[in-house]
Amino acid sequence: MALSKEVVKKVAISYTYVGIWISLSFAVIVFNKFILDPKLYAWPFPISLTMIHMAFCSSLAYLLVRVFQVVEPVTTMTGEFYLKNVVPIGALYALSLWFSNSAYIYLSVSFIQMLKALMPVAVYSIGISLKKETFRSNTMANMISITLGVAIAAYGEAKFDAFGVFLQLGAVAFEATRLVLIQILLTSAGIKLNPITSLYYVAPCCFVFLTLPWAVMEMPRLIRTSTFHFDFLVFGTNSLCAFALNLAVFLLVGKTSALTMNVAGVVKDWLLIAFSWSVIKDTVTPVNLFGYGIAFLGVAYYNHAKLQAMKAAEEAKTAKASETGDEEAGKLLEEKALKDGDEYEKKSEEKN
Repeated sequence: MALSKEVVKKVAISYTYVGIWISLSFAVIVFNKFILDPKLYAWPFPISLTMIHMAFCSSLAYLLVRVFQVVEPVTTMTGEFYLKNVVPIGALYALSLWFSNSAYIYLSVSFIQMLKALMPVAVYSIGISLKKETFRSNTMANMISITLGVAIAAYGEAKFDAFGVFLQLGAVAFEATRLVLIQILLTSAGIKLNPITSLYYVAPCCFVFLTLPWAVMEMPRLIRTSTFHFDFLVFGTNSLCAFALNLAVFLLVGKTSALTMNVAGVVKDWLLIAFSWSVIKDTVTPVNLFGYGIAFLGVAYYNHAKLQAMKAAEEAKTAKASETGDEEAGKLLEEKALKDGDEYEKKSEEKN
C-alpha cells in the first residue's frame, strides 16, 4: 500500500528538522572543542566563551521576543517570581555551561559524549532526592547498568584526565539539577518556556553569574595575553551556531516530539564518536566502545520505558475523559427523559 503524499511530506519535514538539529548540535560541540583545545585554535577560556554565547543569545532573544514578537513573553512573570524561580535555574545553567565547556580542554569529544550518557542517572537520582521521582527497583537497576557501562568506557579511555572527568561529571550534575528544578519551580507553577523565552529570561542572569569567576580566573590572563585580538568571524559564527541550535530545538520538539529529539541525540552521539576518531584522530579503544555500548542500551531502555509510561498516562487520561463524557451524556439523557415526562403529564392534565 503506497503512502499518501501528505504522509510522505510530513515524514520528509520531520527528518529535515532532525537533520538540522543533529547538524547544528554537532557543529556547536566540534566548534567549541576547536576554540578551546590548546592543540587547535588554542583559546582556553571557557568562561569567556560561555559569556560571549550568553550575551549574543540574550540580545537575539530580546529582539525576537520584544521587537519582532516572534514569541510572546510570559505574562505572569513578576520580579519576585523571577528572583525566586528563574535566577536559581540561571545559576545552575551558568555552572553547567562553564564546566562542560572547560572539559573540552582536557578530554576528547568522544569520551565527553560517553560521560554524558550519565544524564538520565543524574536526573533520576536528583529527582528521587527532591521527591520528584518515585524509587523503583527496576529503574534503579537500569541506572546502575548505565553507570557500569560508563565506568567501563572510562577504564578504557586512552587519555584519561581526572580533572576533565570531574568537570564533565560536575556539568552533568548541575544540568540534571537544573532540569529537575525546572519541573519544581516553573512547570508546577504553570509556566512553560520554549528555547527562545528560556534564553530571554535565563541567559542574562547566566551572564551575570559568570562575571565573578571570569573576573577572578580569566580576566587577568586575558589582559596578560596582549597578542590576542577578538576574531569576530570565529566567535560570531560560533555564537550564531549556538543560538541557531536553540531555534532548532524549538522547531524539532514543536514539529515532532521530545522523544524524537532523544532518539536523534543518540544518533548524534555515535556520529560524534565516529568523527572524533576519524577526523580529530582521538583514540577510541574497544573497551571504550564496549562500555558505551552497555550505557547506550541502558539509555535506550530508559527512553523506551518513558515512552510506555507516557502512552499509559495518555490512555488513562483519554479513558477518564471518555468516562466523564459518558456520565455527562447519561445525565443529559436522564434530564431529557424527566423533561419529556413532565411535558407528557402537563399535556394529559390539560386534556382532562
